[in-house]
Amino acid sequence: MHTEEERLAKARKRVTELKKFYKHFFAYIIVNLIFIGRRIYKDIYRGDTVIEAVTDITNYKFFFWWGVGLIIHAIIVFGAPRLVSKDWEAKKIEELMKK
Repeated sequence: MHTEEERLAKARKRVTELKKFYKHFFAYIIVNLIFIGRRIYKDIYRGDTVIEAVTDITNYKFFFWWGVGLIIHAIIVFGAPRLVSKDWEAKKIEELMKK
């Protein structure tokens, strides 16, 4: 059993991880909206139509690669630690013993 202090420390650590992810996510959205909007505006200014500017895939490269990093961050925060944690091992052992 975990003591109250251990549970509190674990909860605080989890909240800190979530906070960092949410800050990363909101920065991703805001910065990419600015950069993509700026690139689309420049394309239109140079003579492209709105459709050409919006569908130009090169305007989204930065968005894509940072998105890959964000997905990795999300997996670390929400997925991977749960799959390989001690709690997961204990639950899996218990599940297999019941069979």
